[in-house]
Amino acid sequence: MYKGYLLSDIRSFRNAIYLLWHRTTLHHVYSTSITHQANVNPVSSILQRLQQEIEENPGSLPFQEITYCNLGNPQPLGQRPITFFREVLSLCDNPTLLDRDETPSLFSTCAIKRARMIIDSLPSKNTGGYTSSQGIRSLRQAVADGISARDGFPSDPDDIFLTDGASAAVILCTSDNTLHMSMHGTWKWAYFQNKTAMSSEDAILCPLPEYPIYSASIILHGGTRVPYNLTEHDGWGLEIFEVKRCLEEARALGLTVRAMVVINPGNPTGQVLSITNQEEIVEFCRKEGLVILADEVCQDNIYSENKKFNSFKKVARSLDYDENDLSIVSFHSSSMGFYGESGRRGGYMEISGVGADVKDQIYKVASVTICPNIAGQILTSLVMDPPKLGDESFESFQAEKEKIHSSFWKRAKTLEKAFQSMEGISCNKIEGALYFFPRLHLPSRAIKAAKAEGVSPDIFYARRLLDATGIAVVPGSGFHQASGTIHIRCAIHPDEEKIEAMIPRLKTFHEAFMNEFRH
Repeated sequence: MYKGYLLSDIRSFRNAIYLLWHRTTLHHVYSTSITHQANVNPVSSILQRLQQEIEENPGSLPFQEITYCNLGNPQPLGQRPITFFREVLSLCDNPTLLDRDETPSLFSTCAIKRARMIIDSLPSKNTGGYTSSQGIRSLRQAVADGISARDGFPSDPDDIFLTDGASAAVILCTSDNTLHMSMHGTWKWAYFQNKTAMSSEDAILCPLPEYPIYSASIILHGGTRVPYNLTEHDGWGLEIFEVKRCLEEARALGLTVRAMVVINPGNPTGQVLSITNQEEIVEFCRKEGLVILADEVCQDNIYSENKKFNSFKKVARSLDYDENDLSIVSFHSSSMGFYGESGRRGGYMEISGVGADVKDQIYKVASVTICPNIAGQILTSLVMDPPKLGDESFESFQAEKEKIHSSFWKRAKTLEKAFQSMEGISCNKIEGALYFFPRLHLPSRAIKAAKAEGVSPDIFYARRLLDATGIAVVPGSGFHQASGTIHIRCAIHPDEEKIEAMIPRLKTFHEAFMNEFRH
């Protein structure tokens, strides 16, 4: 379980406690950052007040329920779990069911077989015990096999770390154990050199807008975030000359840029990178000695007929670059996609192009929190190794998957059409992921009114929208939108009927809002 490491290997018990304290602090900072005046502000208080009013005084508001377009939390908003996944989880948590006569009539043969295999691989033969801090090897093997099948290039289970969601993987890479990365993946870990934070001269390139766990982690631990702008008028494209400009400016200031974060498909922006663009990024990072931190958690949510998901590892290998040429850390999660198991906290990171000594250090830090939860580990293995053609459960699994994906596509198109029809809103087409990030071009009087209330215009709009319609969105400032712009993030998680029902309310509110502040 601890791979032979004692707390003394992590310098001292005091430093281990310090690491745990900082991780707790990071959770608080991250929670605050992602909502940045969005949920821990008057928008949140309005949401709570309205929900209480609906429960205590039905019919007292102009709407019957809250429409939660602010959450990336699929199942509480109506998405059904995948049957095969839940059958396997149920059997693993209740292994005595496997020996009952009625079980074959209640569970699919595939689920029974998979559950037996998983239980046999567990250290204690049940889901109640600790596991390896890196995750159960057989489940890491399943993930590696899934990556190999997806990419057409081999994956090693020793490169896989199972984690409590992708967020835990990001934190593991960028918190107090903060890596000092140099050319071609020769990583040194500041924490293990008696340092407790990144130097302010250490920097990581991050996109704007971004999912803010990256900047929150970097800033908390004393590093420097170097932002590069996505190009909104070009479908939130990533332009290498912009990244190069930011890199050169950072170096001119004396910063040592170690890595580049790329989110594909984009959150909150919903774009999917072209293969050509990804090749440019790989070539750029290889040339500049940057590690690619690839956020790929929405890889199963692609809606554009002209785009498909390609992992950065696949792109690098297709260019004949191996682990000696480039370091890549990719993140995935069981929270999004057609699975939507947010509460199970399953995820992984694949670390390619680093030495065994680096993996050993990562393992030491992972062992501080003992191990990732077993349900999340199992679920992650199922996401990456689902039923295959010829399996009894394959057809039902595919039918459930396609139904969910088709519904996401319909919801995306409905919202896209609505936003594009509204005055003062520009909205790129959603190519992937689960979010729109429309830009609001508000009248100057609205901006002045927001200033008079002491809030930014995006918060002012989101708060008014929620109070009038029950539609909850996230102000764009929570995602570090470009200075001088106004956005909201709108998730497509509510079911089709609720999306359709909210559109008239949204349009009516927006028209009235624009008219109120027009002159």
